[in-house]
Amino acid sequence: MQGPRPVVLSGPSGAGKSTLLKKLLKDYENIFGFSVSHTTRQPRPGEVNGKDYHFVTREEMQKEIDAGEFIEHAEFSGNMYGTSKGAVQAVQAQNQICVLDIDIQGVKNIKKTDLNPIYISVQPPSIEILEKRLRDRKTETEESLTKRLSAARVDLELSKEPGLFDLVIINDDLETAYSELKEVLMEEIKKTQESRKS
Repeated sequence: MQGPRPVVLSGPSGAGKSTLLKKLLKDYENIFGFSVSHTTRQPRPGEVNGKDYHFVTREEMQKEIDAGEFIEHAEFSGNMYGTSKGAVQAVQAQNQICVLDIDIQGVKNIKKTDLNPIYISVQPPSIEILEKRLRDRKTETEESLTKRLSAARVDLELSKEPGLFDLVIINDDLETAYSELKEVLMEEIKKTQESRKS
């Protein structure tokens, strides 16, 4: 694949991935792009096909997976989600660094491909702090909170596997975490900026 190396961001919900990404996208406008994932779930109000997700049928998605068109895919609550090669190439074609926000299972699947991204795990300082962050959002029911926390425990355990990530950021202090993130991406950011000038 041509273009800048993609970035795989992983970590449990509430670890601060979105917050870090928002800062990055604000500071480096148009340098980063998101691949648009595919899903078999129904669009939620306000979601746009091709912008929020590529909404497809299970048959369509299975056919493309079988044809080797997907980098990774998973199933949650009866719906399929995945990242197609085409979605990543579309971002790279714009000369942008493609950002993939993916769970730990997806990370392991990408390791089997020729994508060669920079693997970054964003983690909370502790499960207790993660629980507090999730509770403070006030978007979770007790049941969904319990599910997220148990998923986070598994995620954090699995992410200890040596060599799985190029960088593990413990998001205790946002500014420190952001500096670490920027530092590991700086080479690709510079390359992308340079190639735009030429």
